[in-house]
Amino acid sequence: MRGRRPGVGTALGAAGIAFVLFAVLTAVLAVHGWGPHRIESAMHSWAVAHRPSPAVRIVGIVTDLGTGVPPYLAALAAGFLLVRHATRPVRRIVSIALFCAPLVVLAAGQLARHVTMRVFARPRPPTADWVVASPSGYSYPSGHAFTAAVAAGLLAWAILRGPRRPWTPPVLALLGLAACAVGLSRVYLGVHWPFDIVGGWLLAALWLCLTLPLIPPIAALPADPRPPTAPGCDPGAR
Repeated sequence: MRGRRPGVGTALGAAGIAFVLFAVLTAVLAVHGWGPHRIESAMHSWAVAHRPSPAVRIVGIVTDLGTGVPPYLAALAAGFLLVRHATRPVRRIVSIALFCAPLVVLAAGQLARHVTMRVFARPRPPTADWVVASPSGYSYPSGHAFTAAVAAGLLAWAILRGPRRPWTPPVLALLGLAACAVGLSRVYLGVHWPFDIVGGWLLAALWLCLTLPLIPPIAALPADPRPPTAPGCDPGAR
């Protein structure tokens, strides 16, 4: 019997932890009637009371990293890195599939998160407290927090699949910081309760742990059977 790939068990274990934490958080919110807890109300009130115009403009730029084009650019960059890290020639169709895999993971995750949000239907903070952002839909889990975390996770995972470089740790730290900043920006702008952000991060961790093991390592991909052609040599010539 063929053994399970290294790391799959760890990913499934992490997925189990993320699922339990997400389920506990969801249960707590449901028991509370989906309203804000005391700590959420306190953090929301502090954010609303400390929003000078320069800070709002900066946070508005940060929050835009969690929607629209930027997350999908990160997913495409992850796909490019996966193909570039190939240690041997692979079939063209395999390269295309590998390039598109992170994009599919992100898009499918968006759909799963949207369905989850509609099922729980947690109300957002009062619209009078919103600034810059004009969100739609329900509050839990946060779409921006989920999207930014998944995009950052995909790109970090693709970087780690290649050789370690001196810039690898700083880039990974920057990706993590960006994902956290996007989530916190939603609280600062008054459009999400803090636990919405935590729920988005937990759901992103669960989604990544379940989907990344489905993308096979380069070593397991079928090689291109065609022998390499020497420069200037026509393989069809006699």
